[in-house]
Amino acid sequence: MVFSKEAFVKIEKYLPVQRKKSIIDNYVFLSAILCAIENGCKWRAIPKEYGNWHTIYMRFSRWSKNGYLQRIFEALQKKA
Repeated sequence: MVFSKEAFVKIEKYLPVQRKKSIIDNYVFLSAILCAIENGCKWRAIPKEYGNWHTIYMRFSRWSKNGYLQRIFEALQKKA
């Protein structure tokens, strides 16, 4: 599954503002999450092109705990 730039633009306003230059930008990060979901959430199976699997997992964990992912899903449901 490829996360399109058009889809990213629709949800970009719901993402947290990055305070510093990140190794993995939000577009690549969300693409990596979709890849993990597609592979049954095997974080270690994420291709290297997305970056270090542990970095992606840690950001996913932070976003989940802070409610960012829930807000994105809720916003998308309201639009649908």
